[in-house]
Amino acid sequence: MSIYKQFQTPRLLIKPIDTDDAAFILELMNTPKWIENIGNRNVKTVKDAKDYIIEKAFPQLKKYGYGNYVAIRTSDNTRLGTCGLYHREDREDPDIGFAFLPAYIGKGYAFEAANQLLIAAKEDYCLTELSGYTLETNLASRKLLERLGFSLKGIGKLPNNEEELLHYYRALSDDK
Repeated sequence: MSIYKQFQTPRLLIKPIDTDDAAFILELMNTPKWIENIGNRNVKTVKDAKDYIIEKAFPQLKKYGYGNYVAIRTSDNTRLGTCGLYHREDREDPDIGFAFLPAYIGKGYAFEAANQLLIAAKEDYCLTELSGYTLETNLASRKLLERLGFSLKGIGKLPNNEEELLHYYRALSDDK
């Protein structure tokens, strides 16, 4: 059991990532859409996935109390994807990100998970704004960010990445 908050929606449990999720993360990070839209992280074994979780996800969870979450369908405990609030080294505002296995794309799970994290960002973590970054060619992510109330702000880059990304932004005001 994690010491960090987890969230429930009508269909999902959204729990902080743990090393028990390594086999799932290995599968997710090696899907064609992940490699195309997020990039190859050279995670080729379950051990690589565990190391990735320990080195990349745990430090942020410990420092901020939020980070990468796994979306699990409650009806059958199937891991569907990840959704998270990420605090990058050189950014003031955290960003939201998501990735789901191909079989679960287009079924509303990403919106359900991301919308719950927007609520948590404001109510549980007292964040006032969020960004979202995606490739111009990733129409599904662009549509999801827009459906979540994000507006295109311009072009941006993430730390340690030279690729130009569309930068979306949303203030977490009291109107939602």
